[in-house]
Amino acid sequence: MTDWVYPDRFDTLTAIANWVSLFSQICCIFLLLSWAFLPVEKTNRHYLSICLTVAILLMNMGFVIPLAAQPEQCYNTITPHSMQTSKVCGASGTFLLLGGWAGIMWVFLRSVSLHLQICWQVLVGKNFMIFAQAAGWGVPILGIILALVFSGVSFRFGATCHINHENSLADFWIPLLLFAGLTVIITFATFGYCIKVYLASLSDNGASSEGSSLPTYTQSIKTMNPRQVYRRVRRVIALQWRGIAIVLIIIADVIFFSVVFVFQDNVVQSVADDPTKAGAFVKCLFQEKGKKEPCLDKASSLVINEATVTAVLLLLALNGLWLILFLGRWSMVQGWIDLIKKPFTRNKKEFVSVDARVDVKNHPRSYEMLSRDSSAAVTPITPVKSPESGRRTPDYFGSTARYHAPVRSFSSPRPPPTGRETGDSYPMPTYSKEMNPLAMNRT
Repeated sequence: MTDWVYPDRFDTLTAIANWVSLFSQICCIFLLLSWAFLPVEKTNRHYLSICLTVAILLMNMGFVIPLAAQPEQCYNTITPHSMQTSKVCGASGTFLLLGGWAGIMWVFLRSVSLHLQICWQVLVGKNFMIFAQAAGWGVPILGIILALVFSGVSFRFGATCHINHENSLADFWIPLLLFAGLTVIITFATFGYCIKVYLASLSDNGASSEGSSLPTYTQSIKTMNPRQVYRRVRRVIALQWRGIAIVLIIIADVIFFSVVFVFQDNVVQSVADDPTKAGAFVKCLFQEKGKKEPCLDKASSLVINEATVTAVLLLLALNGLWLILFLGRWSMVQGWIDLIKKPFTRNKKEFVSVDARVDVKNHPRSYEMLSRDSSAAVTPITPVKSPESGRRTPDYFGSTARYHAPVRSFSSPRPPPTGRETGDSYPMPTYSKEMNPLAMNRT
């Protein structure tokens, strides 16, 4: 149908949308690989962001598969291929619908998470994660089964298969728009609460608003003044503004996509119910002997205009680019650089001791004893003098006193003397004026 009601350049525009989708696919793969292999401090990964990126990856597959396969779109002169007659059509249509469903569910769950944190001070934990995984993938799988069984997909315009008109409102568009509408309502309710808190903080001039500490999540909303609530909300928004932007962009894309397709289905169905609406176009083709260019103005009332369809395809293909702009970080690039350089960087040996040998594995006790040939003890810096008079506090944090090894000390690895020493060999203790034994322990 598109070959007759759109100009020849329409195929070029759809091919451009497919190439943009390929670039979007590369962006999604880069994000997923970064979250998988880089440390969390480089990526700040979260399961809501990961699952949303996987959903957009699946949706982009619906555009990339036809770009690689280049399928034949027509089964015969008047019938397009469907998922029963073309495997490429079935694969591209399935990925497109599944990715669209999953994208809507994960932006819905992200908006619910933000609403609970901002408006109700609820910390979403493990229970919410389990619920999100079940709903985020269970609902799309159920939705795609219903859509393929009761409607199916076929080539309608471009190289990607889209859902057929039959039963599509009940099994695909209405449930999809229902979750999209709930997401919009929850998001605007969150924004309304933020505006209310901001206005309340402007009018709050009480002395209690001068506290510097932020309230904890365990506090009740009733025990917090408006200024404290505003600080908490501002902090959450500062951390989650990227997620909020992604929710708004994807919801806008899906709603625009859904409205355009539903309108297109209604127009096509109205022409099928009343073929006389296409009478002027058919008559023009007969008069021009099959040349469509002079008759395109008469076909404009039968289909959506070319600019709108191109905008829908490009917006769907750009979702991966929005993800890397809002969820990607420059630290990911630095993380990949560090990861690539790591195998080529020599690890520095850990410093153990000045006396330790380099080969510590073969000589585990080499750093514990000095050489047997040397009896000299290593002395530290100048010793601390004891106070001569007065009551003073000992200098416990000063330098270590000089140590003199006694004659019969075996602390250093040397053999003891061979002969027995007499008492005359012991020198009498001498006291210098720098050492006062009676004043050493005064406090």
